[in-house]
Amino acid sequence: MIIGPKYKIARRLNAPVFEKTQTQKFALSLARKSKKGSNSRGPRQKSAFGEQMIEKQKARFSYLLTEKTFSNYVKKATASKGNTIPTLYALLESRLDNVVYRSGLATTRSGARQMTSHGHITVNGKRLTIPSYQVSVGDVIGVRVASAKKPLFVGATDRMKAATPPVWMKTDVEKTEATVTGIPSMANRTDTLFDLNMVIEFYSR
Repeated sequence: MIIGPKYKIARRLNAPVFEKTQTQKFALSLARKSKKGSNSRGPRQKSAFGEQMIEKQKARFSYLLTEKTFSNYVKKATASKGNTIPTLYALLESRLDNVVYRSGLATTRSGARQMTSHGHITVNGKRLTIPSYQVSVGDVIGVRVASAKKPLFVGATDRMKAATPPVWMKTDVEKTEATVTGIPSMANRTDTLFDLNMVIEFYSR
């Protein structure tokens, strides 16, 4: 997926939606931007639609998804019998590339997507190359034996030790594996970078 100038996009959204912008330098640039606005007449007030679009963009870029792919997740969640917002969150978090990222095998979602698309990741021992694959409870995500010694996985155990996996996942650092033990839940969400309520409102207009 070709996104464009990440730093510029993140500044426009006023949020560190990409890993490369999750730095102190970027945080300071946002603070200066906010201070500059407060010293003048301030930025023009955004409409409800504008605010909703920004939240949608934050969520979409966070998961590195195209507009078409992201909107399809929203349609699927809206058509489900359950609550739309928790369903959408579970769909996004259950992507294989996201699970690889959450496990600590990769430090970024883009890195996790590369690992997956290049065939380095297995699910229940089977090699998969589909980043959007939806994992299920009980699935075991690991590193393909033939890929374990590649430079990409040097330090993988240290990365997993340093990572804090979500409550719906159990990791085995020595085996460089992660087991899905539950369904991703909004109740256990630790990040607050975007508002999924506003995302749904955007697509409901």
